[in-house]
Amino acid sequence: MSYFSPHHWYNNPITDHSLLSDAQFESLFEQGDLPPSLFDHEAHLRLAWLYIRKYGEKRAVDKTCVEIRQFDKLHGKGDKFNTTVTIAAVKTVKHFMQKSDSEDFYGFIKEFPRLKYAFKALLDQHYGVDIFSSESARASYLEPDILPFE
Repeated sequence: MSYFSPHHWYNNPITDHSLLSDAQFESLFEQGDLPPSLFDHEAHLRLAWLYIRKYGEKRAVDKTCVEIRQFDKLHGKGDKFNTTVTIAAVKTVKHFMQKSDSEDFYGFIKEFPRLKYAFKALLDQHYGVDIFSSESARASYLEPDILPFE
């Protein structure tokens, strides 16, 4: 049975997104068939990494926002999506990708573990406001007020 089958995970649970190929992960996520419990911080970073490689930064920003917002609405109340955090994540991943020698996401995240383990501290270098809890940051993109991404 293929992982691309709708709601396949109900009968044969996927326990970790790392068990999926990039194409499977992207497809299941976009179809809304990735178990929500697997869309953790690392999966957010993986999605940004995949979209940047596939579409470039500008399109990756747009697509990441659209897809995560849709996933949030499908699997919840649609109130968890944060515009600023999402865009800042794509921009941060892009920054580290420019320094990376890795050909795959898992090599990339091993190369830059701060993305996984100290992400909030990385973003705090750019923002004086707590973008994770700010309603205005959730609703629309706030430009960094300390250090620009570019």
